[in-house]
Amino acid sequence: MSAAVVVKAFAKLTLSLRVTGVRDDGYHLIDAEMVTIDLADELTIVPGGSGVSLSDSGVVTELAGDPEDNLVSRALRLAGRDAQVIIDKAIPPGAGLGGGSADAAAVLRWAGYDDVVASAGIGADVAFCLVGGRARVRGIGEIVEPLPHVEREFTIVTPPLFCSTPAVYRRWDELGGPEADGPNDLEPAALSVAPELARFRDALGDATGRTPMLAGSGSSWFVDGAFPAAGVVVRTIPAVS
Repeated sequence: MSAAVVVKAFAKLTLSLRVTGVRDDGYHLIDAEMVTIDLADELTIVPGGSGVSLSDSGVVTELAGDPEDNLVSRALRLAGRDAQVIIDKAIPPGAGLGGGSADAAAVLRWAGYDDVVASAGIGADVAFCLVGGRARVRGIGEIVEPLPHVEREFTIVTPPLFCSTPAVYRRWDELGGPEADGPNDLEPAALSVAPELARFRDALGDATGRTPMLAGSGSSWFVDGAFPAAGVVVRTIPAVS
């Protein structure tokens, strides 16, 4: 086997999200602005190996669930590569920050694979994470239009709750497809699925004096600006080459 390679997988933050329709196959169409932030997983890729696992303080465990169905395994198949991938997680799962998609995109980037449209087929956010930077994202996520980089800081709070993206979209359908008062149409649906999210939103708002926004389908909330006493401060970064 070849020598191991270590790569970063940067999280994404969805600054605005409108649900613009639903395809016949049930996939939701969006019009969103996304940015890459400096919160990142670290992936150790061993070419020629096999298996996807997580590393926690040096202890490596196999990734839960079907080993052939996680986003990293899908990315390896899409790129036609074999590798063992060990993920040192910093991006919380189920938080609306695209952790799994970022990991998949990092593997595709390592493999030299750059078909953005095809990458969306393994996960809607993978396409943006593959392009990175700042972009307008449409369709089911496969239409990524790069925008000029803008340096910004945000403060993020991630509740100890896992928000299922499919569950939030199903609730959006059940609620009649509401357009939110704020920048994220999924916020009412996420709050309906997990009402306890409101407590963390209110705490962040009280601590910062800003109106929190939901990150994607949740569970994270964020505000514009750096408030280190209130949460994790992140910064936008340009597209990763």
